[in-house]
Order: sequence, then structure tokens, then C-alpha cells
Amino acid sequence: MTNYSLRARMMILILAPTMMIGLLLSTFFVVHRYNDLQQQLEDAGASIIEPLAVASEYGMSFHSRESIRQLVSVLHRRHSDIVRAVSVFDEKNKLFVTSNFQLSPSTLQLPDGQKPPKSLSVARKGDVIILRTPIISESYSPDESAVTEAKPAGNTLGYVAVELDLKSVRLQQYREIFISTMMMLFCIGIAMLFAYRLMRDVTGPIRNMVNTVDRIRRGQLDSRVEGFMLGELDMLKNGINSMAMSLTAYHEEMQHNVDQATSDLRETLEQMEIQNVELDLAKKRAQEAARIKSEFLANMSHELRTPLNGVIGFTRLTLKTDLNQTQRDHLYTIERSANNLLTIINDVLDFSKLEAGKLILESIPFPLRSTLDEVVILLAHSAHDKGLELTLNIKNDVPDNVIGDPLRLQQIITNLVGNAIKFTESGNIDLLVEKRSQGNNKVQIEMQIHDTGIGIPAREQSRLFQAFRQADASISRRHGGTGLGLVITQKLVNEMGGDISFHSQPNRGSTFWFHVNLDLNPNAMLDGHATENLAGKRIAYVEQNASAAQSTLNLLAGTPLTVVYSPSFSMLPDEHYDILLIGIPVNATDTLNMDNPKMVRATSMTDCLILALPCHTYVSAESLKKQGVTACLLKPITSTRLLPMLANRSFSRIPELSEGVSSGKFPMTVMAVDDNPANLKLIGALLEDHVQNVVLCESGLQAIDRAKQMQIDIILMDIQMPGMDGIRACELIRQLPHHQQTPIVAVTAHAMAGQKEKLLSAGMNDYLAKPIEEQKLHNLLVRYQPGNIPAALPVPPDAVSPTDNKNQTLNWTLALHQAANKPDLARDMLQMLLAFLPEVRNTVEEQLVGEDPPGLADIIHKLHGSCSYSGVPRLKNLCQQLEHEMRNGVTPQELEPELLELLDEMDNVSREAQKTLG
Repeated sequence: MTNYSLRARMMILILAPTMMIGLLLSTFFVVHRYNDLQQQLEDAGASIIEPLAVASEYGMSFHSRESIRQLVSVLHRRHSDIVRAVSVFDEKNKLFVTSNFQLSPSTLQLPDGQKPPKSLSVARKGDVIILRTPIISESYSPDESAVTEAKPAGNTLGYVAVELDLKSVRLQQYREIFISTMMMLFCIGIAMLFAYRLMRDVTGPIRNMVNTVDRIRRGQLDSRVEGFMLGELDMLKNGINSMAMSLTAYHEEMQHNVDQATSDLRETLEQMEIQNVELDLAKKRAQEAARIKSEFLANMSHELRTPLNGVIGFTRLTLKTDLNQTQRDHLYTIERSANNLLTIINDVLDFSKLEAGKLILESIPFPLRSTLDEVVILLAHSAHDKGLELTLNIKNDVPDNVIGDPLRLQQIITNLVGNAIKFTESGNIDLLVEKRSQGNNKVQIEMQIHDTGIGIPAREQSRLFQAFRQADASISRRHGGTGLGLVITQKLVNEMGGDISFHSQPNRGSTFWFHVNLDLNPNAMLDGHATENLAGKRIAYVEQNASAAQSTLNLLAGTPLTVVYSPSFSMLPDEHYDILLIGIPVNATDTLNMDNPKMVRATSMTDCLILALPCHTYVSAESLKKQGVTACLLKPITSTRLLPMLANRSFSRIPELSEGVSSGKFPMTVMAVDDNPANLKLIGALLEDHVQNVVLCESGLQAIDRAKQMQIDIILMDIQMPGMDGIRACELIRQLPHHQQTPIVAVTAHAMAGQKEKLLSAGMNDYLAKPIEEQKLHNLLVRYQPGNIPAALPVPPDAVSPTDNKNQTLNWTLALHQAANKPDLARDMLQMLLAFLPEVRNTVEEQLVGEDPPGLADIIHKLHGSCSYSGVPRLKNLCQQLEHEMRNGVTPQELEPELLELLDEMDNVSREAQKTLG
């Protein structure tokens, strides 16, 4: 490769200048000669036409065609090798005489209207050159006997045009080009001969030296460069030979050292082999220990939590009985201890799942503000008990309808806000939620938790996110905990595509902030809390705490209310207000009583008095309402609870409902399609309370048959069904002429961003997340009601859905909520689940013994749907995890621990259900 490159460079450096100079010179001379030949032709034509124009004066003056014709013919014959035609035109541009009648005279004739040229003109058209020169009359005095018809002197009598043929010089031009080309090629050939000789004299010795160096590289150190060389090449040859001699000496010395080192290594080889064997055994023991730990945690997780749930549940039941104060205190202590132990176990298990990468995040639609409101309400008790003001400030531009894992987001907030409460003795705990960025389908939310607590020393901050470590050992003993909360929080934030960080100073508080990526839910219905009816109303807001006031003022800024704020009630202008909102400080010592002068004054200033109370004073809410207070709120104030309360006041203009709704049911026909009997029964029961006609179908084929026979207002379509799925059924129904515009709503538990586009492209108008809630179903029916669409009914401000604790075997409150608060329906759903469990058990046991039964994934999916409406969150979570793993390609053999856990949890559900059903 090196020889070729050098040869090429030398060839280029030698030939390139020669070729460039030869090409330039040849081009110059050829172009010069080319133009010179053409100019010679033009000069020859000028020497012909100019005498002809002078000689033609007499004939043109006296209109003597014959004399001019003879003159033109003689010149054409004399110069026939270059002249094609000679024509004479009069002053009117008419042909007077021509020497070649076979050619069209229009070629030589000037265009109409153009005057004859004043002097000699040259024009080129293709392979011909046309020369034109005027015929001008001179002073001429004929004798008296001559004809006196001559033209006056000085006038243009016409013009002469000569057509010259360029082909006569073409051959000579080509000859010049050929000679120049041959001379240039001859010079290049001579240059190539010299270049070849130079390359042979240079590259030959270099190739010899390269071969010698290559032999030396392969170990032939006795190789030397031979031959006679001149100049620098001889110096290079001597340098290579000297290098070879030095390498020979170095090689002999190195070989001696290698022999000595080899002798030393042989002595320690046995020791190294023994160490490698010990390390390999230690590695296998560590891997086996890690495997045993993972299997132990997976198989024993329910064994650890189920007894604790039983202890907590029966403790709460015992607390509802008649007990003396000592017994009640003991039971409260048992409940708190059991809850603390359950929290520690959950942290350890979550940490183990995160370390193993087996924690699965849900992707379901949820309202962000309601989710955060649930967290702060649960944490408000512990904050208010310590005299801390807890605030939630959500910016108005933060979208509310998002898709993600609400439970894990609540877990993050609970850990961070719980730590802030734990390590803060006085002041504020502020939670700020802002929109960091937003795209077409995603939004990035940033949350900041600021406290006024003890802070974290700089030397301890670097190990804050380490497992089983806290900022200080004394803090661990004083405040308790496992030291896993922040580690789990960090890993959950990372799983959600975000990051977490903090800033802290000792005795000046800490600020933790993190951001998470959530999917937007564009198909969710708009918020039903209409605030347009508050336009023109004035609200007075009194709040002593600046952070709490700022969060509420930001909330009210998104409403049409006119807000008057005062940090104290005494500073509030004594005017009449439509609404008066007073925030009671968490450390207030005054007794809340309507006989208090402040309360009397507040009642007189408004017709709607709302109090925001701390948790420890909220027990007086009912008595305050009886004494004149319009409503009471639990602090912190959030939009989820305040806006429905304001929109539902007596001065609000509630839109009238349509005739169907006012009578209790919508005048419409709704079809529900689901292959799960429990799901279908629940949807049917919910629909019967809201619509007049309900059609239930167990499969996609049955739904298509019923759709062909009748007109339907709305179709609720399950997506995953055996035989024909919901997407295919929707496409076939859309092909029916009378159902092309019928709203079809997908009922699904997996609202992934990619699946939404697939559902909409298949013809779905909307989707409803499982488990179906009655309020969401009602709002959906209102949205797609034919004709006039009434406003959605406001959600009662104190209606809070029960917390879906995934670690609980049976949550009867959740079951009632999922069954629209119908005890009989909830019992039927639970009994249907119990009746279905033996079939699931048989299929799972067949898989565990190695029979590989068909339809395992389908029956797990069907069980998952049944669990969604029976108040069994832990069994539902196990089914969801198994279904997710199978969908991702995990074989059933690899899921044997989860299947065993599923069987155990089914036994727990059966046992708890028997106790509940009696």
C-alpha cells in the first residue's frame, strides 16, 4: 500500500505540471489559430464586398442590372471556394441582383423596416457568415448626351450582401487541433518515461528497505539492507542496519529477562490457581445467596403482609366495640406499631423489586390534582398535629388529565412530604407543582417540596440516597425509619423518566425537587366544575400564612371571581361579599364558636361563609354549619375540593337537565360488550340506573348481530375478547350504514399512549378506564347524549374515593365503591369471583405440573377483569403483573414464583370473602 501510494504521488507530481502546461499552451494556440482562420475568412469577404459596393454605384445609380449581374457573377466564380452567394438589394430592401438563385434571398435580406447598414456589418448564422455593406452614391457629372436619371450624391442606393461558407476553414481548424493534441500526448509520453525511470531509481531501494524492516519485525534480526544507494537513501540504509543491530542486542537482553521472569511466575502459578478457585466458589455462593434472597422475598411477601393486614383489620374492628380507655389505648398502640411494621416491610419489598428490576409501573389515566389532593389530605393530619402549615400550590397551566402510575406518584410525594414533616418542628411544608415542558403527547411535571426543618449537613448530603442510610444515626433513632424512603423515591423517579435533587442548609430547611414524564390524556372529558356562573361575584379571602395564601390566590386566579385578600380578618374592608373564605391557622388558640365577635362579624359580611380548618379542629365542622357557617374545608385548600363547593353554592346558576335526566334516566339505548360475566353484570347494573334501555353482549359477534337489528345511541366495547377483539368488532360495526356515526367507547384497563392512537384510528370515539366508576360513566353518557347535552353534575366536595391499597387482600369499602355503593351488587360480584377461582386454580396447577395448558394468558386476563370490580386490590395487582410479563414474552415456566403467589392470594381472598359474606 505504501509503495503504491508513493508511486502514485510521484507520478502525479511529475505528470500533472506537464499536462497542465501542455494543455494550457495547446488550448491557447488552438483557440488563437481557430479565431485567426475565421478572421482571415472575414477579411477575405471584406476584400470582396467593399470593391463590389464601389463598383456597383454606377449600375445602381442608373438601374443597370446587367452590368451589376456580370460583376457579381465574376466575383462569385473567382471566389467560389468561400462564397455561397452574392446579392445586391436596392434602397427599398428589394432584391436587385443575385449570383445564386437557388438559395433563398431572405437569408441575406435585412428584416422589413430595418434600414441598410451605414458601414460594413458581419453576422454569423450557423456555418455561414453574412457580410453587408452599403452602396453610396458619389459626386458624378454625366455628359449631356447621357441619360439624366442618376441619383443625387451622398444617398444610400442599397446594399451588397455576401454569404461566406465557414466549412472551407473547418478542415484547417480541425487539422490544427489534431496536431496540437498529438504534440501534447507526445510530451506526456516523454514525461511518463522520465517519471518511470525516476520511480524505479527511488522506489526500488525503498521497497528493498521495507522488505528488510518487515523481516526484522517478524523476528529475523539478522536481516540487513544490501545494495548501492545514493544520497539520502544510503543514509537511510545505514540507519536501518544500525537499528537492526541494536534490536538484536535488546532482544538478547530481553530474552534473558523473560527467562528469569518465567521462572519466577512458575513458582507463583499454583498460588494464583488456588486463589482463582476460591474466588469462583465465593462468586457462586454470592449468586446463590442473591437468588435465594430474591426467591424468599417473592415467595414470602404475602406471608409477611397478610398477618399484619389481619392484625390491623381486627384491631380496627375491635376499636369499634365498647372498650374502656386502657384497652383502647393498647389497641391504638398495636395499630400504630403494626402500621409502622407494614410500612417497613413494604419499603424493603419495594427496594428488593427495584433492585431486581421487577417493579412494574402502571399506565392508566388519572386526574393529577385529585391524586395530589388525596396525598396532602392523608399527610395533613400529621403536619397539623405538629403545628405545621401544609400547602399545595399547583400552577394553573399544569394539565390535569394525564396517564401514568398514580399510586407510585403518591408514594413519591408521601415519602418526601413525610420526611419533611418528620424533620420539621415549626413553620411550613410547601408543595409546588409546575409544568416544565409539554409536547404533543407528553408533559414533564416538576414538583418541589420545601420545609423549614433541621436541614442536612454538607458532609452527610453525599450519602443521602444510599440504602439503609439516613443523614445521621441520632436522627434514625429519634425519628425512626429504615433509611429506604429516599432510595425508593429516587428509583421510582428514574423509572418515570425523571430525576431528583435537593438543596439543604442546617437549621434553615431543605428543598427537594424532582420531575417526572407523564403521557397526556387528550380524550379525557373536561372538568365538570363549571365556574362561569361565578362571573361578577366577589370573594374575600383571609389567610395569615403567606405560602398558603399564595397557593389559594393562584387557584382563584383561574376563576372569574373578583378576589379581595387580607392577611388578617381585622384588616379586611368592612363590606358585603358574595363569598367569604377564612383560613384558620393551624396553631390557632381561639375557640371556634359563632359567639366569637370575629365570627359574628364574618357572618354579617357575607351570605356564604366558608372556613378552611386544620385537622384537629375539623371535628367542629358540623356544629359550625349548624351555627351559620355555609361550608367547611380541610386544609390545605385545593381546587379539587374548593371549586366544586363554590360552583354548587345557592347563587350558582345550575343548568336545567334534559327531560331524560330530570326523570332519572337518559332516554337512550346503550350497548355494553364484554366477555367477562362479572364485568358485564356490573356495567349493566350501572347503566340501568342512568339509561332507559340497556343491551348486553358477551362477544364481538353477538354485538355485531344486535347492531344490525337495532339503532343504538352509545356502544361500550371491551378491547380484549376471545375470537374477535373489540377493535375488529368496532371496524365491522362502522361498516353498517346506520352506525357510521354511533359513538363507540373503548373500555380498557391499559391506556398506553400508543394504544390510544390505535383505538382512535380503528373508529373509537373515546375510552373508559377500568374499573368503571359511576361518576365517570355518568359524565360519559352526558357527553354523548343525543340532542341537548346537559352539564355534568358536580361531584360532592366530600366524596373521596377509597384508597386502593395494593397490599390489601379484601377492601370491602373499595368493593362498594366499584359497585356504585350497592351492597347487593358488590356481594354478587364477589360471589362471581369466588365461583370463577376454581377454574383459574385448575389451569394454574396444570401449568405448575408441566402440562402447559392452552389459554393461560386469557384466563389470567379474565381474572384480572373480575378483580377490578370485587375490591381485591392485591389479587388484581398480581394478575396485572402476570399479564404484563406474558405480554412481554416471558414464558409461564419463568413465572412459577408469581403463579404460586397467585394461588396463595386466591386462598386468602376466598378466606376473607367467606368472612365478609357470612
